[in-house]
Amino acid sequence: MRVIGGIARGTKLYTLDGLATRPTLDRVKESLFSIIQLYIEDASVLDLFAGSGALGLEAVSRGASFTILSDSSRRANFIIQQNIIKTKFQDKVMLLEMDYKAVLQKMKEETREFDIIFLDPPYKKNLLIDAIKKIIEYDLLSQNGIIVIETDEKEKIGEISDIDINIKDIRKYGRVLLIFLEQV
Repeated sequence: MRVIGGIARGTKLYTLDGLATRPTLDRVKESLFSIIQLYIEDASVLDLFAGSGALGLEAVSRGASFTILSDSSRRANFIIQQNIIKTKFQDKVMLLEMDYKAVLQKMKEETREFDIIFLDPPYKKNLLIDAIKKIIEYDLLSQNGIIVIETDEKEKIGEISDIDINIKDIRKYGRVLLIFLEQV
């Protein structure tokens, strides 16, 4: 896996071994960043279930002003820290080793807003809907911000439809769905 665009383009990133994380494929990542390119410049970004940190680091590489990467796994955070150092983005990235609920609560207390929020929670753990509801409840998405979800669970579209948020777009790449949400 590597950074595919921007100032860190071509930097190979460390990844976690095993099935605990699923790195976003380069072709999916390229399509994703093509779709959200107008949101990236000077954006504040939250990558809530960061894994290796690839999406948040890609956003910084392409012009985001600041990114918070978060994962509850100690192993993932070790890899993320190595990737932050490798990309030389220490001044533009904050790493939080916390459960997603604690991160969202902390962001609420700090009255932060994000222009882009990446959600790629572990599949089959039912964390996605709760995370979206908390983001809305805590008012963490900027007025023109976007939430980007990566999942392989088609049934999540119906569950998201029941939340007070607008599904802006859905793209399918093999088994992977990218779902783009914005404020109503």
